[in-house]
Amino acid sequence: MALRINDEIPNLNVTTDQGSFDLHDWVGDSWAILFSHPKDFTPVCTTEFGAVARLADEWEKRGTKVIGVSVDGVEDHKKWKGDIEKVSGAAAGFPIIADDGLEVSKAFDMLPAEAYLPDGRTPADSATVRSVFIIGPDKQVKLMMTYPMTVGRNFGEIVRALDALQTSTGKGVATPADWTMGEDVIIPPSVSDADAKAKFGAFDAVLPYLRKTKMPG
Repeated sequence: MALRINDEIPNLNVTTDQGSFDLHDWVGDSWAILFSHPKDFTPVCTTEFGAVARLADEWEKRGTKVIGVSVDGVEDHKKWKGDIEKVSGAAAGFPIIADDGLEVSKAFDMLPAEAYLPDGRTPADSATVRSVFIIGPDKQVKLMMTYPMTVGRNFGEIVRALDALQTSTGKGVATPADWTMGEDVIIPPSVSDADAKAKFGAFDAVLPYLRKTKMPG
């Protein structure tokens, strides 16, 4: 069955370069980001893992754990982290799942059930394992992104999306296009004008169904 937004993530027991654990236990009461890659020692993926490493303080500020997935084994992951740290100038302190059996890739609907890794395989054999999943403390998928092999992910956008998810969840609002932290937010249509005034104070009714207000404190 395909994994969709608001589905609970599968509680797999995973092996990483930092030991084995159940995914639900690892998420705990935190937000989490799972980002996947088709192979170690590949150029775009190395720059992306480096970007995640450099953002360690930003993840911590947001109470968010990060975990990588790559379709290779633990020993390769440990060696690859040396390259990641050389490129990024930052320690890659997050775990990387060794998904050489494709269990995680299939459970998260990144590869079809019949997929396998052929001898002498290349990243093209697991190309769709180029995804990002933002997961809430309730263990549910809140956002998914999948990229092609040639396009590096913008982790600034992933931080922005995480901010928007945490804000909308915590404040009972929505966020407009291109929103960044501190900008005006949208009052959901399910909230009446009277309730909106009581909850948020003054608001700007741009359209009957589009009402903006200051970011709640």
